[in-house]
Amino acid sequence: MSVGPMSSAEQVSRVQAALRDAELEGWLFFHFRGQNPIATAMLGLGWTSRRSFTLIPAEGDPVALIHAIERSSWRHWPWEIIEYSGWREMEGRLSELLGGRKRLAMEVSPRSSVPTLDRVPSGILELLREIGVDPVSSGNLVSTFHSAWSEEQLEAHRVSAEIIRAVAMDAFTRAADHARRSKPLLEGQLGGWIRDELTARGLPVDADAHVAIGPNAADPHYDPRDAGASVAQGEVLMIDLWARPTEDGVFADQTWMGILMDAVPDRLQTIWEAVRGAREAGIDFLRSCHEQGREVCGYEVDDVCRAFIVDRDFGEFFVHRTGHSMDIELHGSGPNLDNLETRDDRRLVQGVGFSIEPGIYIPGDVGVRSEINVHWGAGGPEVTPRERQDEILVLLGS
Repeated sequence: MSVGPMSSAEQVSRVQAALRDAELEGWLFFHFRGQNPIATAMLGLGWTSRRSFTLIPAEGDPVALIHAIERSSWRHWPWEIIEYSGWREMEGRLSELLGGRKRLAMEVSPRSSVPTLDRVPSGILELLREIGVDPVSSGNLVSTFHSAWSEEQLEAHRVSAEIIRAVAMDAFTRAADHARRSKPLLEGQLGGWIRDELTARGLPVDADAHVAIGPNAADPHYDPRDAGASVAQGEVLMIDLWARPTEDGVFADQTWMGILMDAVPDRLQTIWEAVRGAREAGIDFLRSCHEQGREVCGYEVDDVCRAFIVDRDFGEFFVHRTGHSMDIELHGSGPNLDNLETRDDRRLVQGVGFSIEPGIYIPGDVGVRSEINVHWGAGGPEVTPRERQDEILVLLGS
């Protein structure tokens, strides 16, 4: 258990100002057995086993409605606590707590279009609607008050990004050395070495990697586990790796491409140029939006990157969104760059971080992806790592 942002009067005041700006009467957190990690983080909760409702009203002090056996789980909570024991009492006191308020922000997503935001069970929504509540998506509030990075998180991310890049480069060197000696590593062995190196170099939390050789790279989420195919000469090699330094740190997440040959074949170069160009188009679009002072939504960036690949006749092979939110979760709760899997119309609010990772995946043939990270700061988009991949790495050249 930790002290969450809603234990701070200053943070509550900031949330309340945002609620009033959005013409909302409050933010209602529902929490049950970790179903809503946003509520867990915002309220600073550890494990609880009974339902709770916490209201941050647009005016006045926060109030938590909790089960009578769980007061110890709320001992950090500086605001009013109301208890219940039976379900009838819970429903009655919930109605009293809400006090006729109708427009309340909650972790809901219409038609579940953004699954990472859709955290409230249908039965609870049914109950609230019977009380008279009109639940409104808390998406932009979550981006601002949960997913936005602190200055400390941003600085640690910058360091993490360079470590991850260095580990990736060393992994390619290691793969090439084994291939030259006709003692190729398995995909899983190289992935295990990457995980160990990330931990050893200061990124021990959730350190992981997917290594894919040849046609295996055409599966966007290919995971060889501890074995997999041989990382042998003559094949393209994709390395996707990610980690964070501490439990309250944010992720760095990158994908790099190499080839175990002495040159890049023309067809592979054409595919790479489409992927790289899409990545750069997304970055350029973000910079343009910042310079113009205009708001931008996640789906718009996806449209720009996807159009670049479609124009080069690879559109059918770009089968996932352009990028995902990153915060204390790898696939975070903020806005994604997505107009394929969902239409993510949440704004990129100042402070959020996300990946840009267009890819082309031709089943049974080849997969190519380039992944960098972006922090949407006051000065515009900051890209990490400092040096992004410009060409496929030729691993067996002279």
